[in-house]
Amino acid sequence: MTKAKLIETMASDAKISKASAGKALDSMIKCVTKSLKKGDKVTLVGFGSFSVVKRKARTGRNPKTGETIKIKAKKVPKFTPGKGLRSAL
Repeated sequence: MTKAKLIETMASDAKISKASAGKALDSMIKCVTKSLKKGDKVTLVGFGSFSVVKRKARTGRNPKTGETIKIKAKKVPKFTPGKGLRSAL
Protein backbone atom coordinates (compact mmCIF):
# COMPACT_ATOMS: atom_id res chain seq x y z
CA MET A 1 0.00 0.00 0.00
CA THR A 2 1.35 3.40 -0.92
CA LYS A 3 1.24 6.46 1.31
CA ALA A 4 -1.42 8.02 -0.95
CA LYS A 5 -3.61 4.91 -0.70
CA LEU A 6 -3.14 4.85 3.09
CA ILE A 7 -4.21 8.50 3.33
CA GLU A 8 -7.24 7.79 1.15
CA THR A 9 -8.22 4.81 3.34
CA MET A 10 -7.71 6.77 6.57
CA ALA A 11 -9.84 9.63 5.27
CA SER A 12 -12.62 7.25 4.26
CA ASP A 13 -12.58 5.29 7.56
CA ALA A 14 -12.46 8.42 9.76
CA LYS A 15 -14.85 10.39 7.52
CA ILE A 16 -12.40 13.29 7.23
CA SER A 17 -10.80 15.04 4.27
CA LYS A 18 -7.76 13.60 2.55
CA ALA A 19 -5.83 16.76 3.51
CA SER A 20 -6.59 16.21 7.19
CA ALA A 21 -5.69 12.53 6.98
CA GLY A 22 -2.42 13.43 5.23
CA LYS A 23 -1.54 15.95 7.94
CA ALA A 24 -2.35 13.41 10.65
CA LEU A 25 -0.19 10.72 9.03
CA ASP A 26 2.71 13.14 8.46
CA SER A 27 2.46 14.26 12.09
CA MET A 28 2.50 10.67 13.33
CA ILE A 29 5.56 9.83 11.24
CA LYS A 30 7.31 13.01 12.43
CA CYS A 31 6.55 12.25 16.10
CA VAL A 32 7.74 8.62 15.86
CA THR A 33 10.94 9.73 14.10
CA LYS A 34 11.59 12.44 16.68
CA SER A 35 11.07 10.02 19.58
CA LEU A 36 13.36 7.40 18.05
CA LYS A 37 16.07 10.03 17.50
CA LYS A 38 15.93 10.81 21.22
CA GLY A 39 16.29 7.10 21.99
CA ASP A 40 12.72 6.63 23.22
CA LYS A 41 10.54 3.64 22.43
CA VAL A 42 7.14 4.23 20.80
CA THR A 43 4.45 1.71 21.73
CA LEU A 44 1.04 1.53 20.07
CA VAL A 45 -0.93 -1.00 22.13
CA GLY A 46 -2.36 -3.74 19.94
CA PHE A 47 -0.32 -2.64 16.92
CA GLY A 48 3.34 -2.80 17.90
CA SER A 49 6.45 -1.01 19.12
CA PHE A 50 9.10 1.04 17.37
CA SER A 51 12.56 1.14 18.93
CA VAL A 52 16.19 1.75 18.06
CA VAL A 53 18.80 -1.00 18.25
CA LYS A 54 22.56 -0.76 17.89
CA ARG A 55 24.31 -2.93 15.34
CA LYS A 56 27.87 -3.86 16.16
CA ALA A 57 30.73 -3.20 13.78
CA ARG A 58 31.44 -6.23 11.64
CA THR A 59 33.30 -7.43 8.59
CA GLY A 60 31.54 -8.08 5.33
CA ARG A 61 32.40 -9.00 1.78
CA ASN A 62 32.03 -6.95 -1.36
CA PRO A 63 30.03 -9.30 -3.63
CA LYS A 64 31.47 -7.75 -6.77
CA THR A 65 35.17 -8.06 -5.93
CA GLY A 66 35.16 -10.56 -3.06
CA GLU A 67 37.19 -8.09 -1.02
CA THR A 68 36.70 -8.06 2.78
CA ILE A 69 35.35 -4.73 4.06
CA LYS A 70 34.67 -3.27 7.50
CA ILE A 71 31.09 -2.25 8.24
CA LYS A 72 30.76 0.46 10.89
CA ALA A 73 28.52 0.18 13.94
CA LYS A 74 25.24 2.04 13.59
CA LYS A 75 21.76 2.51 15.02
CA VAL A 76 18.80 1.12 13.11
CA PRO A 77 15.01 1.29 13.65
CA LYS A 78 13.20 -1.87 14.71
CA PHE A 79 9.49 -2.71 14.68
CA THR A 80 8.02 -5.42 16.88
CA PRO A 81 4.40 -6.31 16.09
CA GLY A 82 1.91 -6.36 18.95
CA LYS A 83 -0.41 -9.20 19.88
CA GLY A 84 -3.39 -7.63 18.08
CA LEU A 85 -1.48 -7.28 14.79
CA ARG A 86 0.00 -10.79 15.03
CA SER A 87 -3.38 -12.39 15.69
CA ALA A 88 -5.00 -10.41 12.83
CA LEU A 89 -2.58 -11.95 10.36
